Amino acid sequence: MNRSLYLEDLHVGQRFTSGLYNFDRDRIKAFAVEFDPQPFHLDEAAAQDSVFHGLAASGWHTAAATMRLLVTGDFRLAGGLIGLGAEIAWPEPVRPGDTLRVESEITEISPSRTKPDRGVVVVRSITINQNERPVQVLTAKLLVFRRAADATLPQLL
Repeated sequence: MNRSLYLEDLHVGQRFTSGLYNFDRDRIKAFAVEFDPQPFHLDEAAAQDSVFHGLAASGWHTAAATMRLLVTGDFRLAGGLIGLGAEIAWPEPVRPGDTLRVESEITEISPSRTKPDRGVVVVRSITINQNERPVQVLTAKLLVFRRAADATLPQLL
């Protein structure tokens, strides 16, 4: 599906699956150097002596990869994925060699009572590794536009 989705196109229980994203040592370390320079993300010996017992990607790296998978997958909302807030958990670390995908489900849809051109959609996205193990659970509230609002999207963003 390559078309943009509007509030009218969505329903509770609707599911989306992303493509794949591969993690390797160099990617994990490069992200950590710039954004989360903790020893268990940068140094294999230090990581071995940590709670992770080996090199682990930053949770924020997992979140960034999840965002990429959502944006490049079938869950393409008109106007973009505009977050209004989220709850995130990392039940298991991401390791070098892991390949992730995201499975998302719409859990709530609330049309706005004061702004008829939009609504709020709650989406639960589970990022899963190649062993079918969840490595991130993200529940996000997203701003979603109605189809009639399409003509005014550039002015609203």
